[in-house]
Amino acid sequence: MTMKIRSSVFASLCLIVEVFGIALFLRGFFPVPVKSSFSSKSKLSDLPPEPLAGNSSKIPPPLFKKVVIVLIDALREDFVFGPKGRQYMPYTRHLVERGSAHSFVAKARAPTVTMPRIKALTTGSIPGFIDVVMNLNSPALLEDNLIWQAKNAGKKMVFYGDDTWVRLFPKHFMEHDGTTSFFVSDYTEVDNNVTRHLDTTLKRDDWDILILHYLGLDHIGHLTGPHSSLIGPKLIEMDDILKKIHTSLISKESEGSLSNLLMLCGDHGMSETGSHGGSSEHEVNTPLVLISPAFKRKVGFETPQSVEQVDVTPTLSLGLGLPISQNNVGRLILPVFEESSLRDRLRFLHLNGLQLSHLIKDSTPSFEKDPGYEQFRIAEKSHGNWMKLYLEGNTSEVLSNMGKKVLKQYLEALKSMSSSLSKQLGRYDMYSMIVGVIVVLEALLLLLVSMAEALSSAAEVDLPLASSLCSLPFYLTCLFFSAVHVMMCTSTESSCYFCSLSWALAFGVIVFFSALLCVVLSITGRWLSWGNPPAKTQTSSNSGFSELDTLLLTGTLGHVLSLGASSFIEEEHQTWYFLLNTLCLALFQDVCRKYFREKKSYKDLEESPFLPSKEDAPTPSYGPRGSNEKWLALATPLVSLACCRVLRSLNQTGVQWAHLPDLGHWLNSSEHNVALSLLAAASLALIFSLVQRRCSLVSKVALALGLLGVYSYRAAVGNVLFPWQRDGRDISKGTVEARFVYIFVLGILFTGAKDLLRSQVITSDGRLQSRGLWEVYSGVVLLAALLFRPHNLPVLLCCLLTQAMMARYIWKELQYDAAQTTIMHYWFGQAFFYFQGNSNNIATVDISAGFVGLDNYVEIPAIFLTAFSTYAGPLLWACHLVCYLSSERERSTAAMSHGCYCFALLRSIPAAAYVVLVTALRYHLFIWSVFSPKLLYEGMHTLVTTAVCVFFTAMDQNRPART
Repeated sequence: MTMKIRSSVFASLCLIVEVFGIALFLRGFFPVPVKSSFSSKSKLSDLPPEPLAGNSSKIPPPLFKKVVIVLIDALREDFVFGPKGRQYMPYTRHLVERGSAHSFVAKARAPTVTMPRIKALTTGSIPGFIDVVMNLNSPALLEDNLIWQAKNAGKKMVFYGDDTWVRLFPKHFMEHDGTTSFFVSDYTEVDNNVTRHLDTTLKRDDWDILILHYLGLDHIGHLTGPHSSLIGPKLIEMDDILKKIHTSLISKESEGSLSNLLMLCGDHGMSETGSHGGSSEHEVNTPLVLISPAFKRKVGFETPQSVEQVDVTPTLSLGLGLPISQNNVGRLILPVFEESSLRDRLRFLHLNGLQLSHLIKDSTPSFEKDPGYEQFRIAEKSHGNWMKLYLEGNTSEVLSNMGKKVLKQYLEALKSMSSSLSKQLGRYDMYSMIVGVIVVLEALLLLLVSMAEALSSAAEVDLPLASSLCSLPFYLTCLFFSAVHVMMCTSTESSCYFCSLSWALAFGVIVFFSALLCVVLSITGRWLSWGNPPAKTQTSSNSGFSELDTLLLTGTLGHVLSLGASSFIEEEHQTWYFLLNTLCLALFQDVCRKYFREKKSYKDLEESPFLPSKEDAPTPSYGPRGSNEKWLALATPLVSLACCRVLRSLNQTGVQWAHLPDLGHWLNSSEHNVALSLLAAASLALIFSLVQRRCSLVSKVALALGLLGVYSYRAAVGNVLFPWQRDGRDISKGTVEARFVYIFVLGILFTGAKDLLRSQVITSDGRLQSRGLWEVYSGVVLLAALLFRPHNLPVLLCCLLTQAMMARYIWKELQYDAAQTTIMHYWFGQAFFYFQGNSNNIATVDISAGFVGLDNYVEIPAIFLTAFSTYAGPLLWACHLVCYLSSERERSTAAMSHGCYCFALLRSIPAAAYVVLVTALRYHLFIWSVFSPKLLYEGMHTLVTTAVCVFFTAMDQNRPART
């Protein structure tokens, strides 16, 4: 007994299974950071004694009485130590060069987003890469951290700024006022809400630690980039705040009491495009300035030393007389303790070394062989010998030299242990990863072995479900995998997500992928028993691959192979640009062959054995054409090539050449505002002319008003100009204008949805469905125009122009089938993803698009708008593919099913190959900086493709009679 289902339904189900497999793989791949096995937190009473000092386990006296931490989000090190610092932060620069201060360049680790960086600063650990996702909704931080230690020691803390701190540390602050960090359109009020508390708080004396987290600089970066005219005034504002705080702290200094500390730092830097999340130099290098009368006064500017961002945790902990967090991998910044006695400095280093050695014991089975651990034991022994001489009252130069030698040994040991722990990052959940890989590969194999049936003229797949589920191999497979599951979950020492599931749910998953495997084997056995695909699935007995088929196949597989090299992943846009240019040249050759050389009849055209049949298609006329149509067809590939060349210069992306100037930077500079305004207006006008041709009158009016609203929104936020606007115009958030556009987007989508429902439920009218699809497509275009930055509107225009010309003069006239057209749409969609300025680096995600039209941060709309803006290129080409294939029903009744199947297969092959590749390269040097961000993009792209295929399935209403 078998079950026949449409190719589109089959493809959608396979993609849903693949999404589940990728989700399970991601859960296992992104590791849990290295943590101590002790569930409790560090306590003063648990500290070991000083070597040969009896039972004395105390920490040397603290260095600081009060600490003020000023964290400026996205503060690059050159904003303080570079020319901008000298120009816009004169007071801070004076303290760095002539004051009692220590300056460092603190290096953050990828991912350079706020929540993981706050974790690094307070716990001293390196957060997992999955914290990029958790950054949207930060849960309470339960592991040992500096804030908990301070509260436990009775210190009173006050916080103002990014509410991520409040979510991470609930009930830790005696007073707090949080501001949302995701509403990037606001860069004024978000800082004023912090500063308004400053005067009254500084006058009070009831706090020990004051933390201020300013977000305005980060928001300016997201909106306009690091070279914006708004950066200077914001840095001046921050410099004035630092001056006010420093002056207040100095006035409270008293003779004989501990000094106060002012710490200036950034959580991460800012890329040349104004974003962050990656590992470029500008994103990971942040300033760290420690200002206190306890330090020696500088005599001139000294080049700042480099330290790790996690080194802040042990330094602040010991400076405040607190235990170091258990999971800290940082090491002491020794210059901060330069005024302490040699005994105290050795004790500080000893405590840091003990904490790191305990963490190495918990995370490394063969910890005794670790070079850093061995060096620490040697240093500790030397420390004991030094203490013996010290306690004997020896004051000779021998004691001093010996102490310096021990100091050096400790520093080398700390460096080695910190480096060893940092490289571990975490433990992979290999069992969950392998289960995820198996599910993804089974879904791909099922798509591949069903290719002949899925692309047949019937467009149906015959699934042998009953015979597979009732077979002996199915039960044996279930028993085998169940035994493996029990063995893995009872023997594994580390935590495993798949083992944490209930036995019923885990067994259900085992039954599911056992059934999937048996179905794959059953279909494969059917193929082998026939020797060839069944006759009914073949489209021609003497067919072969055309030149274009060969190009599309080799190009797709070549791209998959290129994912094995980190350089090709960083510069993946170059691969797609090359493939797209080659495709345009191949299409140009086909046009020349059709109009100028070959005069063959339709029956002589070759067909591929695995491509849809054209036997139902009307015979096209290959006689002489009008000269206009012939030359327009000839010009279409050349126009596409020209568009691609212009768009390549619009946004520099990737890694190697991302720093070079491009047209986008030129247009966004303030002196070229008029040029940007004219370009945006012209692009919107041409977009209207290209889209309105197949819209109803109501939708045409709505589209025109919506595009006018798009320009009004960009003028309101200061990106472009109205002719009657003056230079001194007020810049607003543009909320009213954006919501005005949203109304028209929803109206157009509603009109299209109404026609689609009528075509699906009331009547099977193909023309009504095509009109409804085009209305929906028009609404998607309008939404993309609103979310795109003004300089990217030409990307949308070129996308629409290429689609219109290709559909009219290439795909229809040259009679390309659904499979070929789908592959071409997929290639164009991938290229336009990079034309937008995207890359495989998280830093290129434009999160400002998620707040267009919002007054405050609302999670679901913000995530949807950001995802739509990021994947607008592939989505627009996918939507156009649905519209085009719907209009081709008269030529091929199975076009929609074939398109959905091919679209699913094109996404499944690279996704499956990449999860296998990442598993093999999980210890690669660039696994976190290159391969992991790409893995997140692959997972999200597969999810988007699944949604597209489900839409394909809903639109595929062809239901032939069963026999």
